[in-house]
Amino acid sequence: MLTAGIICEYNPFHYGHRYLIQQLRKQGATHIVAVMSGNFVQRGDAALLSKHARTLQALLCGADLVVELPLPWAVAGAERFARGGVSLLDAIGADVIGFGSECGNIERLKEASHALSSPLLRDTMRKLLKQGSTFATARQAAVEQLYGQRTAELLRKPNNILGIEYLKAIDQIGSQLTPVTVQRYGSAHDESSAGGRYASSGQIRNLLQNGRDCSASIPSAAFAVLQNEIHAGKAPANLFRAQCAVLAQLRRMAPCEFSALPDLSEGLENRIFKASRQATGLEELYFLAKTKRYPLARIRRIILAAFLGLKAGHTAGYPPYIRVLGIGKHGPEILQKAKAAARLPLISRPADFSSLDSSAKKIAELENRATDLYALCLPKTGPCGLDRTEKIVTLSHERGYPNP
Repeated sequence: MLTAGIICEYNPFHYGHRYLIQQLRKQGATHIVAVMSGNFVQRGDAALLSKHARTLQALLCGADLVVELPLPWAVAGAERFARGGVSLLDAIGADVIGFGSECGNIERLKEASHALSSPLLRDTMRKLLKQGSTFATARQAAVEQLYGQRTAELLRKPNNILGIEYLKAIDQIGSQLTPVTVQRYGSAHDESSAGGRYASSGQIRNLLQNGRDCSASIPSAAFAVLQNEIHAGKAPANLFRAQCAVLAQLRRMAPCEFSALPDLSEGLENRIFKASRQATGLEELYFLAKTKRYPLARIRRIILAAFLGLKAGHTAGYPPYIRVLGIGKHGPEILQKAKAAARLPLISRPADFSSLDSSAKKIAELENRATDLYALCLPKTGPCGLDRTEKIVTLSHERGYPNP
């Protein structure tokens, strides 16, 4: 038994995701577990499909088990996102962590990981940040000064960056996970123009939001799930449908409450507070809050955190439980291994939440509330309470889908 873990959003599941699963199988993985974001994702937006629909896509296309990356880590920056995912894979008992990268060379990514963990880097970055550089620009420039252009260039690409953060997290928690990278090909991660068979998630989302066909870019089984969700009025989800609710939440917050939000620095909370009192929609809110120094993705995450009730302290430490979203063919064997290790409580039914300690219950309640708010982002507004009533996805209950 060789379990490979993947940290993902599957927003939505596409051919590139299936390719990574296939490559891990070819390299000896007998079991595949996916740690997947819930109903909100790292770019500060609602996921296109619900977590249960994306779980079904993953199981139909090769995953054996899907567990949830809890909300505070799912909507955090790359470092915390990676730390949360790696810690869950470690607790599950995965042997390998597999990820795509533009570089495709694990040794080069390890060199960059060691560079980012160096104490020397912080001092150099601090000087560059004082000069007005963005965090990403300052980090890349500092790495180039200390370790050369070849290593610094790795920090230009988003999948490289995530892979490097996975490697950092493995070292930080002392995990025995073996990292494996597969070279990414096809469209770039953040490319938005139309794409073909190996289109990026961003390209597929743009096609869907504009009512265009994306069937060529999604495996048939995953596409069937997408079609069913669209016909049921459950997709595509979009945070802009809830923009009045977002603005209402921000307008009722006091300045001190903005100061408690995650990922703030140097008065950014004051800028967002002022923007929330002027903006009449989400686009305007993002525009007013954004500066050259703070990228749009960071602003979107902070505003989403305010809407969902997240605070800076919620991302301290690591996810406190393993919540099962879906079980495929070999999923029970992975769960048996995780139960034997007993590193974290395993949540597979609503009653299991009652056994959590108080801090873990707070995270679970945040997830519950986030699902209620996600229901406002759907084409057909959904009710409250779905987070505790939706059943675990199993393939035995899902019939009529084509083979992937």
